[in-house]
Amino acid sequence: MRAIVPRSSSPRAARSPSAPGGEGEGGEENSCRERAADAGAGLFGEFPISFIEVRLHVNDQTPKNGLSRRDLLKGAAGALAVGVAAAAPLRAAEVETPRLLPGNGGEILPPPLPHANGNTPIAAPNLPGVLGREASLPKPKGPRVVVLGGGWGGLTISKYLKREFPKFDVVMVESRPNFMSCPMSNLWLGGLVEYDFLCYSFLDAAARHHYTFFNATLLDADRGSRIVYTDAGYIKYDYLVLSPGIDYDYDAIGVHDPADKSRLMQEYPAAFKPGSEHLTLKRKIDQFQKGLFVLTVPSGNYRCLPGPYERACMVASVFKRKKLAAKVVLLDHNPDVKIKKVGFRTAFEDLYKDYIEYHPSVDVTGVDVSGKVIRGNLEDFEFDDAAIYPRVRGHKLIETLGLLSPYSPQKEAWIDLYKNNVVNDPRTYVIGDSRPMGYSKSGSTAQGEAKYVAKVISAHEQGKEIGWQAPYTSCYSMVNADPPEAIFFGSEYLLPVVAMTPLSQERIGEKWVEFGTAFAWRDEQMVRSPEMGQAMFAWGKAHYREMFE
Repeated sequence: MRAIVPRSSSPRAARSPSAPGGEGEGGEENSCRERAADAGAGLFGEFPISFIEVRLHVNDQTPKNGLSRRDLLKGAAGALAVGVAAAAPLRAAEVETPRLLPGNGGEILPPPLPHANGNTPIAAPNLPGVLGREASLPKPKGPRVVVLGGGWGGLTISKYLKREFPKFDVVMVESRPNFMSCPMSNLWLGGLVEYDFLCYSFLDAAARHHYTFFNATLLDADRGSRIVYTDAGYIKYDYLVLSPGIDYDYDAIGVHDPADKSRLMQEYPAAFKPGSEHLTLKRKIDQFQKGLFVLTVPSGNYRCLPGPYERACMVASVFKRKKLAAKVVLLDHNPDVKIKKVGFRTAFEDLYKDYIEYHPSVDVTGVDVSGKVIRGNLEDFEFDDAAIYPRVRGHKLIETLGLLSPYSPQKEAWIDLYKNNVVNDPRTYVIGDSRPMGYSKSGSTAQGEAKYVAKVISAHEQGKEIGWQAPYTSCYSMVNADPPEAIFFGSEYLLPVVAMTPLSQERIGEKWVEFGTAFAWRDEQMVRSPEMGQAMFAWGKAHYREMFE
């Protein structure tokens, strides 16, 4: 049996899987915050408070009658943007004197970029090989919209672009041959649904909703000429929608060597990007016999906020069902359960007291893959098997295309906060988990956002304008498998007044501060029940229908 290796005077020692008892008491859920949280979303952890105060003073944004809360948020966003660009410039040659965009939360804009990656545009016929050939697609009969990504956001916006403006010729470019869902996948890991429950055909969705599925990988884009380059040829477009999802930032957890990153991804995958990662994790869970199985909760605004806690419950339910001498050790960067705290804490104590050991405030600083040791800020954690979830970032395609926001701590896109278009480019849009706004990185949120952005693009094509619409987040989490019982959280969002990664809890000295756009209201049910479990199954089916039927 592996155990914790203490590196402090009062370490938290791991109990053996046979030992009774749980750690910690569940607390009350925070009351509804009818306001936007303070700006920063992680940048305060990188710059001292005095830095931010100095930047605000230099920008001289204080009115005679004092700062309003909204003005303070705008000023903080602008100050941090300038500070970060100065401290760690991204494509500095492309960024001239920044300017504030009025009414856009103090967002700082670069000059227009004629080409996505900053290079001189190359005429498609002059490119070598397949890149110089036009993709084999029917000639468009209307304005062509290329949608990159076949996840919950990409599938939904492809459908609704045709619904909002039937003249659009929509081409969805996706590298995977078929769809597998990340939402609801924890239920499969826990043995509550079959694998087929998560899988669908891109071809069927495209046929039902009258768009084209193009199975290819997008490599680059020339926004000046409105051409995207794929490994199956180039495509000319009128509008481009990027919905590429996330990538993992292993450097943020102290894993810098490329060989170590590769081993970690292959041997202990996070399984928050659907596909082989999930298949590997499922095998690990099903074959686990005894010992410590470590799961981690990253910092920042990661994909599926309740996902790691729900996964801990589902893995523990498998161990409990099999009566294994095994335990889930959940290492959480946050000071407490990040969302649905009462529901998860109650489940840990009532259902998995002998099977889940929860450790909050653990900063992962490195991983010894060969020795099976996770390095923490106060102590090290040995494990027998693991799924290590690092901090997430915007998909690397956003960086490849030169669209990074210079002040996003999670390398997300630089877009208008209310329209989702890339700054100074009303024909390129970013939706889903690579956006910087104050929304959860979840399938439900991506669907709501996709419907709205489809309206924005349709209105733009017709010379119209529409008002901002808040996406709605609805989220069930299964906490018990025998019988299936779930909890629920839902909300809309307040205006995204700061261009920062939201929903983050970061440490400032010895204190934890929550940043990001606030929920406008909350609808929650933290008392698990079989009825809520059945409602979760229905919720999943309804969202699948939204994309595929």
